[in-house]
Amino acid sequence: MTLPLEGLRILDLSRLLPGPYCTLLLADLGAAVVKIEDPQGGDYVRQMPPQLGEEGSALFHALNRNKKSVALDLRTPAGREALLDLAAGADVLVESFRPGVLDRLGLSFDTLVERNSRLILCSISGFGQSGPDRDRAGHDIGYAARAGILGFAGEPHGRSESWPGVQIADVAGGSLSAAVAILAALRERDRTGRGRHLDVAMTDGALALLHLHLATTWGGGGPLQRGTGPLNGGYPCYGLYRTKDDRQMALGALEPKFWLAFCAAVEREDLGVRGYDREARGAVEALFASRPFEEWLALARATDCCLEPVWEGDEVEADPHHRARGLFFDLPDPRLPGGSLRSLRTPVRIGEPPLQPAPFLGADTRAELEAAGVSAATVDAVLALLR
Repeated sequence: MTLPLEGLRILDLSRLLPGPYCTLLLADLGAAVVKIEDPQGGDYVRQMPPQLGEEGSALFHALNRNKKSVALDLRTPAGREALLDLAAGADVLVESFRPGVLDRLGLSFDTLVERNSRLILCSISGFGQSGPDRDRAGHDIGYAARAGILGFAGEPHGRSESWPGVQIADVAGGSLSAAVAILAALRERDRTGRGRHLDVAMTDGALALLHLHLATTWGGGGPLQRGTGPLNGGYPCYGLYRTKDDRQMALGALEPKFWLAFCAAVEREDLGVRGYDREARGAVEALFASRPFEEWLALARATDCCLEPVWEGDEVEADPHHRARGLFFDLPDPRLPGGSLRSLRTPVRIGEPPLQPAPFLGADTRAELEAAGVSAATVDAVLALLR
């Protein structure tokens, strides 16, 4: 069986998480992804702990399976010319520099499309290619803060230090938004025959996660507030609750039928009409605090009421449903201690993805440049920087 994106060729100049996870999604769907890395160290994530002996970081291996690596110094004439030759045969180029960096390197969108009018350039940045803050440096925590995500998390009147600990703006705002934009632009190109420049701002994407909550605000529900909105701690039928032994359960009984089922299971039918009554939250908190975690876990398994355990630590990987779905797998890699790397599948699966380990820095430079028709002199100049 062929994969849906077979035949699609992507150049990935991005680093760290947002761009590489976007191209990992596309690589797992069959796209040929070539990482373009600086010869001096490559993608920054190669150096981040934990390190797998001399084979680079676990983070790099997790984000860059099924890709190839070409090392180019884009500040040199040879590196720039090689990149333009590679772009001439590519469908998509993904980058995550600050706005204007590609222009200063002589690799603007206009320059790229002179070589390949069908090329789609996807620029992922913190604040976008326009606006007064476009040149500000940042990372996920700052983008989520500016988008209002962090100010909406935690207990009422709680400290602003509350945050989920996962990269919301990077992945939801950057990786997933970019993947959708790229696929839409490819469909458009089928009609027009021309590429386009895509502007993906991680802050915009993080802000999009408040779409439903802002609609409530603009509809008369008042300003966004930490821990008091319908779905962030206000409704008793929807929230996190501590058990007698200080574990947590997640109750999502938003529809009346699920709330009524929950109330019946705990023999508190008197709460059945109070699922949306904020004043009833204390009673539900006391109810959860009266029983240990294992008892709530048994009730969750026996009752169809949208009640789930909050897994901690290694419990996630031990979940029998996740295992049955094949979400975790061992990626063979003879270069690593033990000969394999524990890995997580990407969530969109149409056919079985390839299972090639992440590449050494610059491992595919010669082969990819020669296949793209780069001149022998330019190839030699590029390879000289790798020695």
